[in-house]
Amino acid sequence: MKETHIVDQEFRVNEAIRVPEVRLIGPAGENVGVVAIRQALQIARDAELDLVEVSPNAAPPVCRVLDFGKFLYEREKKDREAKKAQVKIEVKEIRLRPKTNEAHRGFKVDDARRWLNQGHKVRVTIKFRGREMDYPEIALEDLREIAQSLADVSVIEQAPMMEGRTMLVVLGPAKAKPVKEAKAE
Repeated sequence: MKETHIVDQEFRVNEAIRVPEVRLIGPAGENVGVVAIRQALQIARDAELDLVEVSPNAAPPVCRVLDFGKFLYEREKKDREAKKAQVKIEVKEIRLRPKTNEAHRGFKVDDARRWLNQGHKVRVTIKFRGREMDYPEIALEDLREIAQSLADVSVIEQAPMMEGRTMLVVLGPAKAKPVKEAKAE
């Protein structure tokens, strides 16, 4: 884990706050009002806590009287929880050629179906070589057939398009959650 020093934090604390007056929130969370910085520091010392600038862009800046170590810990804990709740969507890819036969394409489509059921996005690309570029409608038809065969588990997020010598389509997982909720009831 990367070690962070209090100096590296984005919050100014105690004597690092260099403004004549601040809007103060007291140790119990009550609004004290606009006070001189010396008075705010004295209130923090009397409570044996720190004066932390929580909103530096306000006029005057907003400061709270609190335990800075505990404040950092709570903030870090909240960040960790938010990171856990984040959903990472991976984009899987199947690559084909205009001359890919039906059986081989079937295996690829099965893989794509599995990935879509797991919640991943799937990019289907068809790569052209040589004179195959003269017949993009063959690849377009292949992409349409693949999208049609996966229509029950996916939605088209990006319509078929040419990108250099490749034609691609992006499929995302369909929202099929209500079926599971009905089973739970």
